[in-house]
Amino acid sequence: MRLKLALFLAFIVFNGIQADCGCNKLKRGSENLERSESVQYNVKSPSENQWPDETPISGMSLIPGGKYTIGTSEPIFHADQESPEKIVEIGDFYLDKHEVSNDNFREFVDATGYITEAERFNDSFVFGEFLSESVREEFHDYRVVQAPWWYKVTGVNWRHPQGPDSSLEGIGNHPVVHVSWNDAMRYCAWQDKRLPTEAEWEAACRGGKKRKLFPWGNKLLPRDEHWMNIWQGEFPNVNTKEDGYESTCPVDKFRQNGFDLYNIVGNVWEWTADLWNKENPLSDKENPNPERVKKGGSYMCHQSYCYRYRCAARSQNTQDSSAGNLGFRCARSVD
Repeated sequence: MRLKLALFLAFIVFNGIQADCGCNKLKRGSENLERSESVQYNVKSPSENQWPDETPISGMSLIPGGKYTIGTSEPIFHADQESPEKIVEIGDFYLDKHEVSNDNFREFVDATGYITEAERFNDSFVFGEFLSESVREEFHDYRVVQAPWWYKVTGVNWRHPQGPDSSLEGIGNHPVVHVSWNDAMRYCAWQDKRLPTEAEWEAACRGGKKRKLFPWGNKLLPRDEHWMNIWQGEFPNVNTKEDGYESTCPVDKFRQNGFDLYNIVGNVWEWTADLWNKENPLSDKENPNPERVKKGGSYMCHQSYCYRYRCAARSQNTQDSSAGNLGFRCARSVD
């Protein structure tokens, strides 16, 4: 049974430096409502690798398996468990080149009649700057503690991503948002796919590069060009939109590495299959709504505030959570 929002939603004046944009606090039923790192993985670059002899799948990239060193020995956010570095071995797998779009998700809903958790709960979290003045006033007391730019708003879901009075007009090719981990799992199953593990996601993010921050290397602006959709300016008050976008961008906008992956960092956070607390997981009966790992950062990330658009960075939300900067892409095992 869901606790009444009035018991735990509050607005506080924000002081000091925050380590994130607050999106890891967007958890249903939670009282939270109201330097360069280095990672290497031990496979050859795409131009040198021996690619598996598999039939291509439209819209997916074949990621070669092998031994990968994931995580980092130089964490930016210790609480995120970015360290230590560790070697994992994964098999060959396919990964969607693009995040799942609104048009993709609409096909799923039209075919199955699926209703997302945000639609059933009848609310989700939205960045306040996207809301109309009247909606901000109505939900003024439903802001998130320590992140008052996040509003929990009735009537927000994947069809109405920026408020109950918004629509998908003109953004069919943008990533679907306001989808929970449970929603993503259902979509992937419908496609005969699955969510990637965190290790798979991170290996794919690196694109064959060794010890690099981003999918393409260490430089934020190669050739003085924007390679991802993140925040420019002063968060959360001024977004100069130098990359061309205030919110989400098309899923095929920024090609980022040799694995032909787009928006693997920036744009929207992406769910992975993994539990956040894998070392001491509780049973489903003990915790039917555990936290799941999400990767990649979003259009709300800035180095001075939420430097999580690195391949090694990670965060989490409960698996029924949804927000306007959280989406997913699917994977498929190689038989």
